[in-house]
Amino acid sequence: MMIARRHWLITLAVILVAVAILFAPDRPPTCPRRDVKICEGTGDGPRNSQHIADWYTFSHITHGFVFYAIARLLLPGRPVGLWLIAATLAEMSWEVLENSPFIIDRYRQATIAVGYSGDSILNSVADGGWMILGFLFAARMPWKVTLAMALFFEAFTLWKIRDNLTLNVVMLIAPIDAVRDWQAGYSQPEG
Repeated sequence: MMIARRHWLITLAVILVAVAILFAPDRPPTCPRRDVKICEGTGDGPRNSQHIADWYTFSHITHGFVFYAIARLLLPGRPVGLWLIAATLAEMSWEVLENSPFIIDRYRQATIAVGYSGDSILNSVADGGWMILGFLFAARMPWKVTLAMALFFEAFTLWKIRDNLTLNVVMLIAPIDAVRDWQAGYSQPEG
């Protein structure tokens, strides 16, 4: 599978346009402390979604798996480079939307992300890069391997931080109090 140089350049342009849009509402370029870490090990708190990788990196890799599968279904016979551009456009559009006041407030109201203030621009760009890696992985591996990897990521992050891509989507769209309580570590009263 070869991706033409022009498709890579358009993919980069999509990312740069997203960065320009994210700078417009004065999103922070890096963590408010101005430090840059490869990975942030906590699943919540003010330093999450501020660095190159965090627990939600697994979700962005899975986005790449999903976008590859969707492109394969909807754009058969088209160059894989066009699939990559479409996937990057979807991912970076989400990054812009995710950092809008509407979605930030929604996360604060509907999930356990009470102090969430949005992603740094560095984290948004890295999320796009992780999605691209997931996309390329899916393009090169048998679908069963990609599916197994996605299921592993979902189970692993559910176990480690009580969150994953599936729960993130569910809680953003239709929050469930019992799930929110479980994610926060509360136990349900008996009887």
